[in-house]
Amino acid sequence: MQIAVANRLNGIGEYYFSQKLKQIEELNKTGNPVLNLGIGSPDLPPHPDVIRVLQEEAAKPNTHAYQSYIGSPVLRKAAADWYATWYGVTLDPAKEVLPLIGSKEGIMHICMTYLNEGDYALIPNPGYPTYRSVVQLAGGKCLEYELKAENNYFPDFEALEQQVQAINKQQGASNSLPTGEGRGGAVKLMWVNYPHMPTGTLGTPELFAQLIAFGKKHNILICHDNPYSFILNDQPASMLAIEGAKDVVLELNSLSKSQNMAGWRVGFLMGAADRINEVLRFKSNMDSGMFLPLQLAAAKALSLDASWYDSVNQHYRERRVKAFELLDLLGCTYSKEQVGMFLWAQIPEGYADGFALSDEVLEGARVFITPGGIFGSAGNGFIRVSLCSPIDKLDAAIQRIKESRSVAV
Repeated sequence: MQIAVANRLNGIGEYYFSQKLKQIEELNKTGNPVLNLGIGSPDLPPHPDVIRVLQEEAAKPNTHAYQSYIGSPVLRKAAADWYATWYGVTLDPAKEVLPLIGSKEGIMHICMTYLNEGDYALIPNPGYPTYRSVVQLAGGKCLEYELKAENNYFPDFEALEQQVQAINKQQGASNSLPTGEGRGGAVKLMWVNYPHMPTGTLGTPELFAQLIAFGKKHNILICHDNPYSFILNDQPASMLAIEGAKDVVLELNSLSKSQNMAGWRVGFLMGAADRINEVLRFKSNMDSGMFLPLQLAAAKALSLDASWYDSVNQHYRERRVKAFELLDLLGCTYSKEQVGMFLWAQIPEGYADGFALSDEVLEGARVFITPGGIFGSAGNGFIRVSLCSPIDKLDAAIQRIKESRSVAV
């Protein structure tokens, strides 16, 4: 018997890293394991006190029931305090903070809450692939805006104006933020992400102010995905710190990177109470609250002081030096001003694209490096190296590449 999949999956393939991990698993069976420098999953553990709280709370008999759809008040207050301490942002923990089972699910919640069939969302190229796939799954259309090195990977606002005006003129659509019930065709959302993944570019207050003004002018909800702000960056920033941001900005954040808790699936949505309530209308029909001990442990993680972030970043600084060495070996060019847990590098001449270089290194050295093209067409001439591997693994990858290239010569 054959059951046809839903039309919404047309054009949506399996997530690239899901596919690649299967290939790597098969290669590992041959006896020469692949060194994976592709995926940004922190290999370091959370703080011991965070694990202790999880263990203690999970051992209690009264912490295993369904939880509130809006999360524990303990976690919401911890998140609001975290934003006040590190970002200088004041949030009402009861109304302006929504815990999520990982911020990736928040991308889906936002798109499903605001996009009508045929509505447009602006997505960055290069950018996180999930923006594109989730917009399409929600019935929306993707309107790419290209980010270029010569513009510091910031949006070209003149080009954005032209794109939005052309779409609205073509469709004759009136945009109604946030939940207009008119026909589809409006530009409703804009996905932005600073520090930017995959390029490691920092945002600035001036850029954030421009984005907010652009959103207000065109009645577009600015969706800021902000999970990398603490990694190799001494000045974490939130778009919500800019005056007037709550009128038009929703911000996602996560403990996956900053707290080494990727597998715990703890994230947040921050914004005005009306926006939070709108998203909750969708979210509350999709899931229940997180396991309470997880939430309490996450609250502990959010209370850690600067010494925690310093210790995490010391590891990444040491690894970055090795990753620079690896990129030099490959003949790539790159900026040393990048932040976050990846390095973005332009491939040398002689390769068709980043996929070609990635495939050569995988086949010849059994080292996996992410091709930049998975982040959009603007990434075709690039590769991305993850810093989520210990020094000895990076050393081993460098040695393998050296040996494979000497054999090739």
